[in-house]
Parts: sequence; C-alpha cells; structure tokens
Amino acid sequence: MAELGTDIGRGRASGKQIEPAQRIKRLPPYLFGRLNALKLAKRQAGVDIIDLGMGNPSDPAPQIIIDKLCEAAQDPRNHRYSASKGIKNLRKEIAKKYEAKWNVQLDPDTEVLACIGSKEGFSHLCLAMMGPGDTAVVPDPTFPIHNYAVALAGANVVSVPLGNDEKFIKNVTMVIENMYPTPKLLILNYPHNPTAMTVDEGFFEPVVDLAKRFGIAVINDFAYGETCFDGYKAPSFLSVKGAKDVGVEFITMSKPYNMAGFRIGFVAGNKDMLDYLATIKGYYDYGIFQAIQIAGIIALRHCEEDIAVQNQRYQSRRDVVCEGLSRIGWEVEKPRATMFVWAKVPKEHSRGKGSIDYAMDLMEHAEVSIAPGRAFGEGGEDCMRIALVENEQRLRQAVRNISRYVRKSQ
Repeated sequence: MAELGTDIGRGRASGKQIEPAQRIKRLPPYLFGRLNALKLAKRQAGVDIIDLGMGNPSDPAPQIIIDKLCEAAQDPRNHRYSASKGIKNLRKEIAKKYEAKWNVQLDPDTEVLACIGSKEGFSHLCLAMMGPGDTAVVPDPTFPIHNYAVALAGANVVSVPLGNDEKFIKNVTMVIENMYPTPKLLILNYPHNPTAMTVDEGFFEPVVDLAKRFGIAVINDFAYGETCFDGYKAPSFLSVKGAKDVGVEFITMSKPYNMAGFRIGFVAGNKDMLDYLATIKGYYDYGIFQAIQIAGIIALRHCEEDIAVQNQRYQSRRDVVCEGLSRIGWEVEKPRATMFVWAKVPKEHSRGKGSIDYAMDLMEHAEVSIAPGRAFGEGGEDCMRIALVENEQRLRQAVRNISRYVRKSQ
C-alpha cells in the first residue's frame, strides 16, 4: 500500500493535465468571458454598471404565481420526484393556449412536453437527434445554444445568412440541395434573438414544404412568440398545415410571465421528436419541481392580461432606447417583438474595433454592459444587442453614458 501511495503521489506531481471530452474541445472560446470578468471587477470596485447584456427579466412574476408557488411548496406531496415530461394538467394548459392563441390542436399526452427551460429541452433534443456525421442548418447570427447544442451532440453546423423572406428560403434550399448527406435538422428562431427579426403569416409554409421535400426536421425556437408590440402577432410554426409532420416548436414561461429563474418551458409538435426527447430526459432528469409546475398552471390560466402589461413595459423601453440611440447616430429599427434592440454601430464610433472590443470599451468608459454582435456569429459583427431589462430611467442614463463616451472619443 505504501508503494501504491507513492506511485499516486508521483502521478499527481507529474502535473499531467486532466483532459475533457472531445465535445468540450469542439466548443469555441466563450466570447462573453472577458465582458463578464470586467463587469465583475467593476462592480467589486463599486462601479454602477448598467447591465443590458443578458435577456434576464428584472420585473417580478405576477403575484398570483408566487402565491401558488409558496402554497404548493408547503405540500409534501410536491417534494417527491415529478414526471420528466411534465404533469398532465400543465400539458393540457399548453394545449389550450396553442388552440386559443394560434389555432393549433395538440394532444397533451403525445404532442406536448415540459422542459427545465426551453434551453434544456432544445439541447437535449439535439442530443437525441444528432450525432457524428449529422448536420444542422442554422441562420447566422443566432442565439449561441442553437450552434453549441449541435456541436455538443457531436454534429456539424452549416450557417446561412439570417433572413425572413423568399431569398432566405432559397438560400436554405440551395444549401440542402448541395450537401451530402442531406442535413438532418433546420433550426429557426422567430421572433429572433439577437436581431429581433420577425416573420409574417405565410413564412412557414415553404419551410414545411422544403422539410417534406428533403426529409429534414425543423425546430422553431418560439421563446419570444408572446413578447410582441404595436399590434403584431407572431405566427406559430405549428399553425401551418403539415408542420407537426416535420418539426416541433419550443416556448417558454421565462419571458411572458417573468419566470426566467423558475426554469420551465415546453416543446410541442411532432410525436416522434418528442418521444426522442422524452427518452433522453428519462435518463437525465426527474422533471421540474412540481410546485413550479403547479404555479405554471395558474400562470397559464389567469395571467394573460399580465403578459399584455409586460409587453407594454417592453414597448415603452424599446422606444426610449431606439429613439436615444438614433439621436447619437446608431442605426436601429424599432423591433416588433422580443426584449431586445439590435443596433449597428457607426464605424466612426467604434474606430474600426470589433464589436467585442467595443463592448469592452463601453463598459470601461461608459459603464454600460451590452452584448457584442460577434458573440452571436460572424453575421453579427458591427452590431450590438441591448436588452430591455432596466426601467426607462436607467435606459435613458445608459444612452446618455454612451453618448458622452462617443463625444469624448471622437
């Protein structure tokens, strides 16, 4: 035993690095790392950083949801393991929402599944469907997990420039036609994060047609489907005839109900794809804390008006940011949806710097944290994503800070 202990000690002393799996090595450097480190250092030094970098709602969930959560947490029956696909009454409420809001009929037993946030569900669905040799078609720029979940599954990503028109559909079709083997998955996200791009009724019909033509599956990330302004109503992918034959859609309670930290979302649509995900989740988790699921039922039943109130908040904040950035010369359009503003920075403001370095400058000198467009793909360079997560007063202050820095640096 003494000799074995000596050998172990020598092994530790050798300094050989413990290696991660290849899937970890496939991930690119985390582009928010430098920004997060600077933000932490600034705050530790007492600097009041206005943080508009992450789409993390700062407004509270409706009180009725909180009250039901507290009540349900007191019941010891809810302290046990739950069902990994979500309790039945919760799935029924999602089916009711889809029918009422998007005229989509869903079987809550086979066509709806609850996730620990839509990000978890999306990632595990990619793991269930993708592997080495498989390819997913993903627009650029994109929400990072849309690329990284594919990479973590051992598969490959082919990027196409983001769009919301016939040209985009033609580009996707051309990519699929000229690849062998045929890509397995097309990942969409409308209303879009980070750019806030939207689509109108009719956009998804040719998507379903090309999916059927090439035998490719579709995932639409519909996280911002209820965060809409100016009378705009985002269409659901599932509302198209035949959509359930080829794909699924993810929604979340994070944004419309301010329940981001609750970690509860849903996937709906194709039965086979939901079965694949349920199989993975059966191995990985025991479901969402049941008290949260019960609170979710109350949200779905009673908080439709709260969604409208929250959307009005975001719309007012959007106007403040868009009007302020336009005044200082940034190129910005008022989005019809999401909780973000996507703005192009003039070259004379950034002085030729990339968006990541410029975001560092803004935090250092303007004390404002926003997300650099490059963090979402090459197509995001020269742009910035501003999250509407602070009140109007703080947003005005952020724009003033940026304006002062722009004037000083020119």
